[in-house]
Amino acid sequence: MSDLALVTGATSGIGKAFAERLAADGYGLVVVGRRRERLAEFAAARPAVDVRPVVADLSTDEGIDTVARICATEPLPLLVNNAGVAHYMPLADLPADKARELVAVKVLAPTLITRAAVAGMQRRGRGAVINVAGMIAFSGPAPHSQMPRRALYAGTLAHLVAMSQTLSAELEGTGVRVEVVCPGVVATEFHQRQGLDLSAVPRMSADDVVTAALRGLELGEVVCAPGVEDAGLLDAVFRADLAAFAAQSPELATRYRTG
Repeated sequence: MSDLALVTGATSGIGKAFAERLAADGYGLVVVGRRRERLAEFAAARPAVDVRPVVADLSTDEGIDTVARICATEPLPLLVNNAGVAHYMPLADLPADKARELVAVKVLAPTLITRAAVAGMQRRGRGAVINVAGMIAFSGPAPHSQMPRRALYAGTLAHLVAMSQTLSAELEGTGVRVEVVCPGVVATEFHQRQGLDLSAVPRMSADDVVTAALRGLELGEVVCAPGVEDAGLLDAVFRADLAAFAAQSPELATRYRTG
């Protein structure tokens, strides 16, 4: 019996590329998405592969619980949390329903789905979780002139980075690995659904993102940045994070004391 991998957001883009690669690598698949017809097409095109389509909307409690139950009961060695929505706009302009959807899909869903999967992985002594975020997670310090504001979107991706790093440390020595993948602009339907035309912008292919993620997992990377040639840049960011964390004191910093 082949190993089973679960991929969310598997009907297009990076998620579909993950599903295609894992099927080619001999995995059985649980493919999760909102579009029933696309899931059915994917399964029908691969009659030799064990493909289980699961229709679930991860912006809802019901959808999250459906996928979490599968993760808690199936012997999954690989979970790919890829599902996403691209609500790019300043926070004050972001409708409340879209804000809720974004937080549910990119924060609540991967958190609860990973929680459900990790316990079984620990018992079995093996497994891997791949969370798909993006380089926008590191864009917070950018001035307005450099990057359009999308505070909540950036925040959800930053959550995935911090959660993945901390969870990786929690699971050290258990045989369970955690990786967060942070691509830049990728050539998928993702931006088209937002009405954004990025055809003139250089973009990475979804296949290359998957290649980087799987190779990064082999290399033991926790944060995989497929388009960053100098990995030392990421190391410098994380060393600075830890230096600031270690430098805290119960004493009020001098700059906050009035004369």
